[in-house]
Amino acid sequence: MEKKTGAPGNPPALLTPRLILRSFTEDDLEAVYAIFSDEETNRFLPWFPVKSMEEARRFYRERYAAASGREQAYAYAVCLREDNRPIGYVNVSPGEAHDLGYGLRREFWGRGIAAEAGQAVASQAQRDGLPFLTATHDRNNPASGGVMRRIGMRYQYSYEEQWQPKNIPVTFRMYQLNLDGCADRVYRGYWEASAVRFVEAGL
Repeated sequence: MEKKTGAPGNPPALLTPRLILRSFTEDDLEAVYAIFSDEETNRFLPWFPVKSMEEARRFYRERYAAASGREQAYAYAVCLREDNRPIGYVNVSPGEAHDLGYGLRREFWGRGIAAEAGQAVASQAQRDGLPFLTATHDRNNPASGGVMRRIGMRYQYSYEEQWQPKNIPVTFRMYQLNLDGCADRVYRGYWEASAVRFVEAGL
């Protein structure tokens, strides 16, 4: 995997065999709209799909422009090398959970792109000294768990949360990838915050 220097305050761009991972810019607003307006793509995400270019602009400014320069915040556009246009995203939150999140336009599902992007970001996070990554998925969306396993993550536990702003109860499965050799570490934040938590057999 190649690495390129990013703009000041932004994470470095990452190159994989098929992808460019780089920061979103104002020039990507049409792509932001295409990604975040699709109801199926955003079905298992906490936010509602955007309904207009103006909403897409606000979404970009709040989630991506605001992340620029934030320490250990990874907010990448996932682009195909052939045209460098965003088809999805992969993020790592700056909080204590180091939560990995990703999404793709549905016409690019089933090609291993999310796993390829996630592996590249996990490698960058390891180089940057993050001790671990977590990721969670709705139990009704097992395909996302498949992506997590392909990245190298392992299932740890399940828990229930009243997800906002949709205000619906969701049972999540939590996966983790330890990056510093501490194989027995399990992030317990989600477990401790939930009154409904359990370990599912066979995962």
